[in-house]
Parts: sequence; structure tokens; C-alpha cells
Amino acid sequence: CSEADGLYKAGVWVRDSTAGIGTLTYYDPSTSCFAGLGHGICDSDTGKLMPLLSGNIVSVTINGITQGRKGAPGELRGYFSDDAAIGTLLANVPSGVYGRLARSPQGPALKAAMKQEVKPGPVKILTTIHGSSPQYFNAEIERIDYRDSAQSKNMVLRITDEKLLSQTGGIVQGMSGSPIVQNGKLVGAVTHVFVNDPTCGYGIFAENMLEESRAAGALLKQKVS
Repeated sequence: CSEADGLYKAGVWVRDSTAGIGTLTYYDPSTSCFAGLGHGICDSDTGKLMPLLSGNIVSVTINGITQGRKGAPGELRGYFSDDAAIGTLLANVPSGVYGRLARSPQGPALKAAMKQEVKPGPVKILTTIHGSSPQYFNAEIERIDYRDSAQSKNMVLRITDEKLLSQTGGIVQGMSGSPIVQNGKLVGAVTHVFVNDPTCGYGIFAENMLEESRAAGALLKQKVS
């Protein structure tokens, strides 16, 4: 209520776009869809999931790192390698972002593990900390939460790779979506970092992301038809 005239007034708060660095987790040839981030894109002010009208993904080159420290999460810094989109977004949901790639990526295929196959113990995470070439780094699954309510926080990860720890301090912003591989299978993706301990963070099951990407694939078929 306005003190000047005693009348109630309405205001409009608008955010028309957002951009950031994240990691594509996988491409599913059976649906022609990709999945990334492992968590939804939320508004930086409200913390709420941002509604998606349209969106593109573009290639990024990493050219800097702000190391993570206790109480101060780090981040990957980079620039768009090319203005041309390599894919379009179809969905922004709590388990990640999903969409269609302009062309199928090259590289070896991995089978996705069911969540019951995921066990505490050593894993590899695939992430890019320099340039545009991803590398494998050592990590450990310390704890697993199989409950459906866990959403994008299904496992607790600890980074054990000395090279990654020395360069990033652990998990940093921009690594969300980095694939987690155990026993030759895709078991999940990195989603969050612990603010008070950047060597640790959460991961989501690949099975949870696959359910959403299949839904995105069904949406894509509807649009094409």
C-alpha cells in the first residue's frame, strides 16, 4: 500500500534470459536427446526453477578456474567457442536440462547403470577444466540414497584426484552434469558442491535422468509430427 496515496500498486519483475557454463552428461541415440547439469536452472534471486520458453546450447572453451574454498564455491570460467548453437533445449526440470543436438556426438558409448547397480567406492568423473577436451579424474562414492525423494542428491561424492584438487580445489560451478562412471557404466552426474567442503558434493543417478530424457524424446516426436 502506497504511503503517498493509500492505494495498492502492482509491480512486474521480469527476467528474459540467462546463460552459464555447465556440462552435457550424455546423448541417448534411442531418443535423439541429450541430458545435462543433473539439476534444473534456477533463478539466482528467487531460487525457483526458471520456466523455459526456448534455449540453445553452445560449445564453450574453459580458460580459467576460480578455486573452491570452504565457504566460497569455485567456478570454471570460459567463453563461447562459437555463436552457432549445437543443440536446442526442450525441458528445464529439477533433474537437469534436456534437449536435442543438431548432430550425434562422436566417441565410445557407455551403458547406463540402474540405480541398484551403483555402489559406494571408486569412480571416475569426466569433466573439462581446461580448453575443450574432457578428462577422467578419480573420485569416491561415500554414501548413496536410493529414495525417490532424494531427486538430484542421490549420492555423496568425494574428489580424490590430486591433480583435480590442486587445480580446482574439488567440485566447482560449471562441473554440474559431469558424468560419473563406475565399472565401465554411466552411473550418474555431478550436481552440487558442499559449500563448506568443496572436495565433496552430490550426484544424481543416471537412471533418474534417463526417465526425463525419454519424456523429452516423446515431446520431440510430437513436435516433429
